[in-house]
Amino acid sequence: MAHDALELRTLISAEGELRITLEPVTIADPGAGEIVVRVEAAPINPSDLGLLLGPADPSTLAAAGSALVARVSPAGLSAVQGRVGQAMPAGNEGAGTVIAAAPDVAHLVGRKVGMIGGGMYATLRKIAARDCIVLPEGIGAAEGAALFVNPLTALGFVETMRMDGHKAIVHTAAASNLGQMLVLICKADGIPLVNVVRNQAQVDLLRGLGAEHVVDSSRPDFDASLAAALAATGATLAFDAIGGGDMASRILNAMEAVAVRSLPTYSRYGSTVAKQVYIYGALDMSPLVLRRGFGFTWNVGGWLLFNFLQKAGRDVAARMRQRVVDEIRTTFASRYTRTVGLADMLKPDVMAAANRKSTGEKILVDPSA
Repeated sequence: MAHDALELRTLISAEGELRITLEPVTIADPGAGEIVVRVEAAPINPSDLGLLLGPADPSTLAAAGSALVARVSPAGLSAVQGRVGQAMPAGNEGAGTVIAAAPDVAHLVGRKVGMIGGGMYATLRKIAARDCIVLPEGIGAAEGAALFVNPLTALGFVETMRMDGHKAIVHTAAASNLGQMLVLICKADGIPLVNVVRNQAQVDLLRGLGAEHVVDSSRPDFDASLAAALAATGATLAFDAIGGGDMASRILNAMEAVAVRSLPTYSRYGSTVAKQVYIYGALDMSPLVLRRGFGFTWNVGGWLLFNFLQKAGRDVAARMRQRVVDEIRTTFASRYTRTVGLADMLKPDVMAAANRKSTGEKILVDPSA
């Protein structure tokens, strides 16, 4: 039988208004290979905010009846023309209890699962069973709500390093939940890692996790410290969560400064050492600035988890998922400072707090509340 549910939707109008609402929806019976899950936990990740708020000005967030609204500038509106007028569900991942299933996956009824696939800010979610991880007995929905985006991204960085032929990693915004996972992965796997953070408290945090190379971008000696860490690790691959500004440029220049030390003679073309920066986040929405001092053997590109998983193939993805399950309460544990309900997401202060993306502050949504 069909199920009645509530789903959070985000819409940008042609007039430049962002509008977030809770909408009633009907969930049809599951088809072959599908299950219906009562959603009990879903994190708010930076990638979720990219859809929820888009290019809206967070300072204009306001309650408007049963909706949350904000203004989108003409420039921002032109960047999202493809979604104008569409009320889109949000929430990349979540967890909950299976309440209905197709006959071929009926054994999942009553089990708790972690899910990925969008539309998780809802009371119910119909989804293919293959897009779920069955949680071990005793693991609650809150523990299993964030088993995909951050854990698989961190593991994906390591797999990319191996596939691309590098031997060490640089990671920016490294004190994040994802960054802390990467520290633990690299420590366990013996992979040199250079962590870029923005204050001493974050240095102390990562040192406490066992990180060896942590550099503070707010210090006047940052570039020299970065180069020293690169020389010690041999890192020629970086994953940048910042996106805008000149951090990618500074990393490439530091990599080149280390590489040219081993040149037997001067070359006006720089070193032949391959240097790669992947941008996977957008904490800074300003333009990316590249100050060219890093020769001609370099690359800057985008990195997206879903694209990586398609490239890596099923065997690699299955191995990564199994590791996440095996280390669910250690390496891949997520901690939340606040739990809110679906209706709370229509409050300006809640969404403003989520949009700050502050280190150590992570919000969990409980749609069943």
